[in-house]
Amino acid sequence: MDATKLAKELIDLHDRPRQVAPFSSRFPGLTAETGYAAARQLHAHRLAQGWVLAGRKNGFTNRGIWERYGVNGPMWGAVYDRTLVFSKENKAVVSLAGLEQPRIEPEICFKLKAAPARTRNPAVLLESIEWIAHSIEIVQCHHPEWKMALADCTADNALHGRLIVGTPVAVENIAGLAAALPLLKVSLFKNQKKIDQGVGANVLDSPLLSLAFLVEILAGQKDSPPLSAGEIISTGTLTDAHPVKAGERWSTDLHGFAARGMEITFT
Repeated sequence: MDATKLAKELIDLHDRPRQVAPFSSRFPGLTAETGYAAARQLHAHRLAQGWVLAGRKNGFTNRGIWERYGVNGPMWGAVYDRTLVFSKENKAVVSLAGLEQPRIEPEICFKLKAAPARTRNPAVLLESIEWIAHSIEIVQCHHPEWKMALADCTADNALHGRLIVGTPVAVENIAGLAAALPLLKVSLFKNQKKIDQGVGANVLDSPLLSLAFLVEILAGQKDSPPLSAGEIISTGTLTDAHPVKAGERWSTDLHGFAARGMEITFT
């Protein structure tokens, strides 16, 4: 199918946020690859409007939630200067305006100092990383009750809404980081009530292997922008994604490397 018609709907959908029937139910032959092609047109439109690519986000790297959301693999999307929030001392106030059915996801992110090699060797991947941080992504879904297929998600920029980055820690200052990442633990709280918990191994066995997935899939997408130094890469949720709304205060408790939890107030 031609991705242009879908791309026009995506642009309008983000200009006038609302819920619509899944794209996959209305565009016969829609595949994950066609979804990415439509997302590239949305990306080009945003760049023309002055948005700046700040990094990437991986989605559905947590295999434990695939069945719940009706997907069968991971995906990626773009992060922009307008969707990126840097916390102050791991605290942030974040607006949910313009987001449909927002959900919170505790994650791990990296800042690249060089384009990563195409490898599954964690030590080699670390050589391309400047710093690591705890991050929280807010995802969204334009389809009722979060019912969708993977192709719907690749088209809709991997459901990205916001990326909130915690205090960065230089990779060179953390001994044994590659081995520690699968073992890190995070707990997610809503108004001090524990909602969920997860470990680093939930995201494709390690956040570094989530990065390896991104390098691999981009190698096969010649029309997508390659990774470059300075980009921030968020590697996917360590827990399930949970609904959030304005007025709520959420926090995390993270253990596993030289970073701790975050506190987010939503408006």
